[in-house]
Amino acid sequence: MDIFTGIISGFGLAAPAGLNAWLPLLITGLAARIGFIKLAAPFDVISSTWALLVIGLLLTIEIFADKIPAVDSINDIIHTVIRPAAGGILFAAHSGVIGGVDPVLAFVLGALSAGSVHVVKAGARPLITATTGGIGNPLVSFVEDIVSALATILALVVPILAAVLMGTILAVAAWFVWRWRERRKKRKEAQNTLQ
Repeated sequence: MDIFTGIISGFGLAAPAGLNAWLPLLITGLAARIGFIKLAAPFDVISSTWALLVIGLLLTIEIFADKIPAVDSINDIIHTVIRPAAGGILFAAHSGVIGGVDPVLAFVLGALSAGSVHVVKAGARPLITATTGGIGNPLVSFVEDIVSALATILALVVPILAAVLMGTILAVAAWFVWRWRERRKKRKEAQNTLQ
């Protein structure tokens, strides 16, 4: 794997952690466990039995917490640190194998990638709750989990496709959040004008 492919793959692994911290860690750990990929030390610990069990337990908790309105917002607050850290670990673990990328820089790039996705997700969730009365939250969360799993698998198999997928989703989600906030701002301005 060349350095460019490794970096693209690192971004492709890190970004889905912004949607679900534990799913990309579990998939990557399992892929390393069966020998499909090699992870750089000390991050290769995520392929150990005890780490996979803990990650699986935390994934189960996140999957359920993220489907419940109000609880999902608390979950997003808690994961404001966890998701970027997971993205940093994934980027550093994968890109460290190819060499040429400083592990600290790799961690920072992964944290920024996952953190960017998390900010959009956390910003969109109140919009979804408000517009659907909370009914849409489980469906959106389920779609986020599917996208996170698919993007992680693609990052391991076809890295450039995973990066394009996550970039497109991030851009579309950011656009929707921006439009919603602009409409909300205009409504408030119109209400203030009427008063």
